[in-house]
Amino acid sequence: MNVTALPLHNDHRGADGRIARAWAALEAVPDPEIPVVSIRDLGILRDVVPAADGALEIVITPTYSGCPAMSQIAEDIGQALDGAGLAPWRIRTVLAPAWTTDWITPAARERLRAFGIAPPGQCGTPAQAQPLRFVPARAGAPDAVACPRCGSVHTQEISRFASTACKALYRCLDCREPFDYFKPY
Repeated sequence: MNVTALPLHNDHRGADGRIARAWAALEAVPDPEIPVVSIRDLGILRDVVPAADGALEIVITPTYSGCPAMSQIAEDIGQALDGAGLAPWRIRTVLAPAWTTDWITPAARERLRAFGIAPPGQCGTPAQAQPLRFVPARAGAPDAVACPRCGSVHTQEISRFASTACKALYRCLDCREPFDYFKPY
């Protein structure tokens, strides 16, 4: 399995169409913290593979190692698969390579923007391994964070943390609206 590339969801072959049915069921599983995007759209859902014992193995990567939403995501995956009659199944959490915001699909980036969250910029190129950074690559905020409401880049960081640890709180200096910015990593 290649987990360095974008989310794997192109291979829908499998025993009696179970793989394709599982992908379809999991497409509807929203991220518990940002319900306008699915776990597949965010790149959390990495793969669905048939196991030797006949179970479906659902491969997921958390957005970060302490992500508090992972237990809810696992529960939601189970409900979706059970609801689609796809038992037995099990979840395998893969931590390497670490999740990156580069795995967020273009469609999800647009849904984030429409929801009022500024999507992250790119960290690297697709399928490129990302370095583990213990200190910021450069001091300060990103060069330009566009307001998701009016598109202005005349914005200001208010707080490094917003409604979740993966977002920062910004305000637009033109339309005066506050907004979350999904931090790139």
